[in-house]
Amino acid sequence: MFKNVLKIGLGVSVVASTLMAAPEKTKLKIGFIALTDCAPLVIAKEKGFFKAEGLDVHVAKEGGGWPGIQQKVISGEYDFSHALAGMPIAATLGINGNANLQALLSLDFNGNAITYGNNIISKMEKYGLDKTQRPVSAESLKKYIDAKHAKEGLKYQPLSFGMVHPVSTHNYELRYWMAGSGIKPDEDCTIKPFPPPTMPSNLIAGNIEGYCVGEPWNSRIVLKGKGSALVTNYDIWNNNPEKVLQARADFVKKYPETTKAVMRAVIKAQMWLDASWENREEAIKFLAMKNYVKAPKSVLRKSMSGTFLYNKGVDSENPMFNTFANYYASYPFYSHGMWFVTQMYRWGQIDKPVDMKKLIESVYRPDLFEEVAKSVGYTLPPSAWKKDGVDEYNKFIDGKVWDPNKAVDYIFDFEVTNSKVSKEELMKANKWSVETKQPKYVCPYGPAGCANPKFVIKN
Repeated sequence: MFKNVLKIGLGVSVVASTLMAAPEKTKLKIGFIALTDCAPLVIAKEKGFFKAEGLDVHVAKEGGGWPGIQQKVISGEYDFSHALAGMPIAATLGINGNANLQALLSLDFNGNAITYGNNIISKMEKYGLDKTQRPVSAESLKKYIDAKHAKEGLKYQPLSFGMVHPVSTHNYELRYWMAGSGIKPDEDCTIKPFPPPTMPSNLIAGNIEGYCVGEPWNSRIVLKGKGSALVTNYDIWNNNPEKVLQARADFVKKYPETTKAVMRAVIKAQMWLDASWENREEAIKFLAMKNYVKAPKSVLRKSMSGTFLYNKGVDSENPMFNTFANYYASYPFYSHGMWFVTQMYRWGQIDKPVDMKKLIESVYRPDLFEEVAKSVGYTLPPSAWKKDGVDEYNKFIDGKVWDPNKAVDYIFDFEVTNSKVSKEELMKANKWSVETKQPKYVCPYGPAGCANPKFVIKN
C-alpha cells in the first residue's frame, strides 16, 4: 500500500514536471560526505530521480571533510552539496568561508550519536554510569572531571573529544549534553574536528576519548568492541534537523529551474526512503558501494533499518534514528535554522550582534521549498516557525523549550554559556516577533522513520 501511495504521489509529480520550465543547467556536480544521511542524494542518483528531471548529476564523494565541501561550494566546483545545517548560516556570517549560501531543504532528522571509548567509559562507571540506561546523562563524566581537577590542580589536562566541524550539529550536541551536567566544554575539555570516517581510528589510537558523529561511524566502534554509544541526538533533541542541501544564493538566482529540479528529485528520494523498510534495505546496498559510504551492509543496517546499536550485541529499536521525509523532515524550518544561531552565540562563535530573523530568512528557503513541494505532493507544515521541546516528538533531554520569540533569553538561560556578545546588545538587535504554529506528528509516506505505524496515513 505504501508503495502505491508513493507511486501516486510521484505520478502527480511527473505530470507536474512536464509543465515546469526546463532546467537552465543540466550537468551538475553535488558533493557529499560518506555518511548514511547522504542517502537522499545517492537514491536520487541511483533510482533515476535526477535523470527524470532532465539532469546529468555527478554525486561526488568529498575526501577533505566538511571544510572541503564548503570550500568547493563557495568556489563553484560543487553546484550543490550535502551540508551541516549550520554551515550555510556560518558562511553567510563570514565565520566559515565568506559567501551567502542557502539551505534549500532539510535532508533528514536525527542520525548522530555520542560514542565513547572503553577507557573513559570504565572511569565513568566508577562514578555511577550505567551505559544501558536511556537516555544517559553526562553526570558521571562531570564527577570524573571534578575528581581529575582535584587531583591534578593547576596541571589539569583537559579531556579530548572529537566532532566533525565547529558549526556542526555534532559540536553543539556534544556541548549541550556535557553542559547539561555542568561540564564546561571550553575549560574541562578540548573538542577538535575530524573528518567523520576518521573518528574510529582516532579513538582507537587514543587521540580522543570519544566523539559525536553520524552513522555508520558509531556502529563501527561498537561492533569492534572498542566503545559504546551513550546517547543519540534523538535522545538529546527528538527529531532535530541534521543535514541540509545547500547552494550559493547567486547560483539559485541564476539557475532557478535547475535548483527546483534538483530539489524535486531529492524530495522524491526522501519520500522513497521512508516509504518502506524494503526500500531502506535497497538503499543500504547502494550506500555500501565504494563510491558512496563504503561500509559493510551489516554496519549500515544497524541504523538504517530502524534499530540502533548502543552496546555490542544489543540492538535497540529506534525507527526514527534516520528520518528523511516523515514528520516534515524535508522542510527547512526558519526556527530550526535560528536554533543553530543561538548555539553559535552560546559558544562564542559570533562576536557581534545580528538580527537573527533577518539572517535566517536570507539563508533558509521554506518559500522556495513550498513551491517545489506542491509539485511532488509533499505535505507542508502550518508554518515555517514553530517551538521545539513542547510536543511528544520534539523534546529536549533537559526539558527546555526552544521558542524563537525568546531567542535571546534562550542563549543566556543555560547554566553553562560562553557568549562574546552581551544579552543587552542582542536584545537591541532583535526586536521582532513571529507567529509560531505547531505541526502534528504525521507520517504520510510510510513506516520507515516513523515513531509508530499508527501515524502512517493510509489511502
